[in-house]
Amino acid sequence: TMSSSKALLVLENFIAGKFVPCSSYIDSYNPSTGDIYCRVPDSGKEEVEAAVRAAKDAFPIWSSKSPLERSQILNKLADLIEHDLEAFAQAESKDQGKTVTFARTVDVPRAVYNFRFFASSILHHTTECTEMAAVGCLHYTARTPVGIAGLISPWNLPLYLLTWKIAPAIACGNTVVAKPSEMTSVTAWMMCKLFGKAGIPHGVVNMVFGMGSKAGEAIVCHPDVPLISFTGSTLTAQRITEKSAPHCKKLSLELGGKNPALVFDDADLNQCIPATVRSSFANQGEICLCTSRIFVQRGIYNEFLKKFVAETKKWKVGNPSDPTVDVGALISKEHLEKVRNYVKKAQAEGARILCGEGVDSLALPAGNEKGYFMLPTVITEVKDESCCMQEEIFGPVTCVVAFDTEEEVIERANGVKYGLAATIWSSNVSRVHRVAQRLQSGLVWTNCWLVRDLNLPFGGMKASGVGREGAKDSYEFFTEVKTITIKH
Repeated sequence: TMSSSKALLVLENFIAGKFVPCSSYIDSYNPSTGDIYCRVPDSGKEEVEAAVRAAKDAFPIWSSKSPLERSQILNKLADLIEHDLEAFAQAESKDQGKTVTFARTVDVPRAVYNFRFFASSILHHTTECTEMAAVGCLHYTARTPVGIAGLISPWNLPLYLLTWKIAPAIACGNTVVAKPSEMTSVTAWMMCKLFGKAGIPHGVVNMVFGMGSKAGEAIVCHPDVPLISFTGSTLTAQRITEKSAPHCKKLSLELGGKNPALVFDDADLNQCIPATVRSSFANQGEICLCTSRIFVQRGIYNEFLKKFVAETKKWKVGNPSDPTVDVGALISKEHLEKVRNYVKKAQAEGARILCGEGVDSLALPAGNEKGYFMLPTVITEVKDESCCMQEEIFGPVTCVVAFDTEEEVIERANGVKYGLAATIWSSNVSRVHRVAQRLQSGLVWTNCWLVRDLNLPFGGMKASGVGREGAKDSYEFFTEVKTITIKH
């Protein structure tokens, strides 16, 4: 075919301020066509060792810069990414399968904002001081960077989630060895080209590309990397916890979700329906905060279902660069298969598929027939014990079920191993506060979804993770605190 004879993009690791070729490579696919689109270094221990050495060498200079100096450099980097916003958006879409519109309006602006936000917040953190006059002692705290931060980011929001880690890590004075997902490494590699221009000294940010099982593991097991921030699956996080335990590392783990929406009969459906369709299917449902269990109070259940399905059917699936398309391609052939299998299991268990996979036919434009596409799918009449209601599907699939009482829905919403995000739809203020208090969830949105203030803690409970990140929380995670006592 034409496409495979075209020269492929070949990425290189970025170590000590230089691009370094690798001895072996992994193929990365364009999810919207099914063709190989680029080659990603298949790094391992050796490459990670070189990156750690570079990060170690850069640490004294970078950590001794003032917060203001680091802040200016972060702002410069933000300006450079923003200047190339369109190129980043196109690349992110091609590599990940998301629509160009989503990359252009969500992923890349948020990556820019991550740097600006931490460039600002780093200037406003203060330490504590207490006095014990009776014994003539003064106590105060000092915070210092931890050292080398190992940052491992996923494939769903590649640049967005990578910069959410890099920005606070370097703002606090740490140096970094980062590993993006091997499936979506292109925008990370593009960003490396801007580090020098932004004034980031060599070795402050090192990018090692490759597999989690090889490159990721080498970072996690390295004795000179005291801190790991990881976003990804609960299964991988268990392995990271085991491997890092002998080294007593600091961990921040942002894992999956099985996020409920609780729609009470006094919900404003004109707002609730479009927002809940979005919270179910945005970015092909590949966001850890997506809604995948929708509990609707019986009084409005039938009306909700009818409107929800009608609204879902309006979402257009197709070529990610088409501005009229709402849903792009899923990340990989394997992932598409996995998501489809959940729908098949639900059907086998007697659930009803109201629209989407296996019910409606999907016509794809020429050139996209081999891509990994799937229609937004709505499942109903599914039991709470079903794997579709218990496990994270991470695709454009959502389940809608009825409930009767507030007490019952809280118990059912909490009845999964995850606890990342939840949404409540109700116009009763006291109910909103009451229910929010009792949901086992790191984030609770009411009458909205995905409205984020980066000042506030982000993270989950139960199997959804360990730790929180946000202005204050990231600062605390990426620094070590010491208490100093002076007797005078």
